[in-house]
Amino acid sequence: MSNVENFGDRLAAAVQQKKSAVCVGLDPRWTSLPSSMTANIELDDLQQIATTTGQYCCEVIDAVHAHAPIVKPQAAFFEQLGPAGLVALATVIDHARSKGLLVLLDAKRGDIGSTAAGYAAAYLGPETPWACDALTVNPYLGDDTLVPFKDQSVTSGSGIFVLVKTSNPGSGFLQDQVAQEKTIFETVAEHVQSIAKETAGQSGYGCIGAVVGATYPEQLAELRVRMPSTWILIPGFGAQGGTASDVKHGFDSNGLGAIVNSSRGIIFAYKDQEYTASDWQRHVEDAAVAMRDQLNA
Repeated sequence: MSNVENFGDRLAAAVQQKKSAVCVGLDPRWTSLPSSMTANIELDDLQQIATTTGQYCCEVIDAVHAHAPIVKPQAAFFEQLGPAGLVALATVIDHARSKGLLVLLDAKRGDIGSTAAGYAAAYLGPETPWACDALTVNPYLGDDTLVPFKDQSVTSGSGIFVLVKTSNPGSGFLQDQVAQEKTIFETVAEHVQSIAKETAGQSGYGCIGAVVGATYPEQLAELRVRMPSTWILIPGFGAQGGTASDVKHGFDSNGLGAIVNSSRGIIFAYKDQEYTASDWQRHVEDAAVAMRDQLNA
């Protein structure tokens, strides 16, 4: 175990190497893919749709890998394509790793006991079937549900990002409720920080991170202070309304501690442009570079 590099340190090194906190979300909505790729494919041909979806994501990775340290495939867009979609997802994960990218699978797993251990053994670490570097996790079944994910992360050099204060409009229904003079999201944040501190590496960050939306900048600033050992994944940038001014609150004084996700704003950047079958990737790359520069500024 002593030879396994801490995930917090691995992520810090990747961010510093690329000089980028951009996390590219791979949410491959079929109707938004380049028409040159989807033409003449029947909507009931899930095998061909899945193969093309995987090809598209791999080409997005080719366009952005020099400008982002990490990608975040959204499992749902592959699962809805059935078994062929899962094969495509495996292809995308493998391709991202071959390009030197960290892979954060957005699957929001969370369950009790041995089931949580099964999810952790399936996804987290290079020796697992899915070989992901990190996984999003839902903590709302209780603090004990995080233990198998933490243990697997420590032993495999991987990480998890726990839902703390999410970017969707309805998040306050549960997360903002007050119990024992604290909101639910504050209680979850304190527990996440305790694990992050326990597992912190040389960078000062642990193997557990938090998901905190850009659409709630005041809470983001508050949670950065509450969770000094915790990497923060910030969704909601771009298409959901979050700006560079909003997400700056998630970074520490050294410009580390946060990665900012953009999905539609990068992977479908060509939709608002004149593009051809041969140059859509250029618009994707330009969007990743522009986001990186906005965050660095």
